[in-house]
Amino acid sequence: MKSYFLLLVFLISSIAIAQDNHTLNTKDGRRVQLKADFTWEYVDIENEILNATIADNDKLKENISCALAKDFVEPKLDKKIQSQLRKGRATMSHVKRKVAKEYQCKIADVTLLSVSEIKSKAVYHFCVKGKEIVYKRIGNAIIKKEKFF
Repeated sequence: MKSYFLLLVFLISSIAIAQDNHTLNTKDGRRVQLKADFTWEYVDIENEILNATIADNDKLKENISCALAKDFVEPKLDKKIQSQLRKGRATMSHVKRKVAKEYQCKIADVTLLSVSEIKSKAVYHFCVKGKEIVYKRIGNAIIKKEKFF
């Protein structure tokens, strides 16, 4: 009877520990929270954005090098593909939110320059903080073009 009780306590505690969120540090020192539903997010990103100084923001505005025209309009996206990507959280608003989070800026500062998109994959060119960057989407996974899984 005692062994059954210990086995039951062990199983319940192992299930509780397995469902817990884990916090890890990346190579560049940022903390990432891994969730039980296979998603992740940066832990300290809000604090880093709040700690940004006005002087840093002025420097960023001075170093704009994308050279966009004043009347530049972001390219139109296929509404059918975007509606299909909504389930997997891979629409353009989700992609812009991820880019803004990684570059610690506002979503309004992320400008879509060009896009090559089909349902299964896409390549996005953005202008963020005066730099031109490229992201790609394979299925619902969104990564920088230089990075590999």
